Amino acid sequence: MLTHQEMSDRLELQDLLVDYCHAIDFRDWDALDDVFTSDAIIDYTELGGSRGNLAETKAFLAQTMPMFESFQHMISTSKITITGDTAEGRTILHNPMVLPAHGEGAKPHVFFCGLWYHDTFVRTPAGWRISGRHEEKSYTFNAPF
Repeated sequence: MLTHQEMSDRLELQDLLVDYCHAIDFRDWDALDDVFTSDAIIDYTELGGSRGNLAETKAFLAQTMPMFESFQHMISTSKITITGDTAEGRTILHNPMVLPAHGEGAKPHVFFCGLWYHDTFVRTPAGWRISGRHEEKSYTFNAPF
């Protein structure tokens, strides 16, 4: 049976994962300060993105995400193992992304990314934060134009 502390930790970690999705989907890069530690290493390279610390990642997102008209980060089936003040997690992400229409009569283009987030979490005085994230590619699907 889970202790009250374990239940609280799991809920806080689940909220942290959702906070990440909302920060990205609403393009609120500064909200990531409450998701990651300042020295976190965030690795998006398997899907063509950057690898860097929080400041570098926020700059990358601010530069590249405007190319998309919209996107949704949908997470599920998180498997989290908590050991005291640290934790490891693996979470599924399904992510449709919309590129704007280009040319007369063109329609927006949707493609899908599927991946796992591999996260390392740490409890800080401000609460749980992600201290490391690696995206592992599962699939991409490029819907026909």
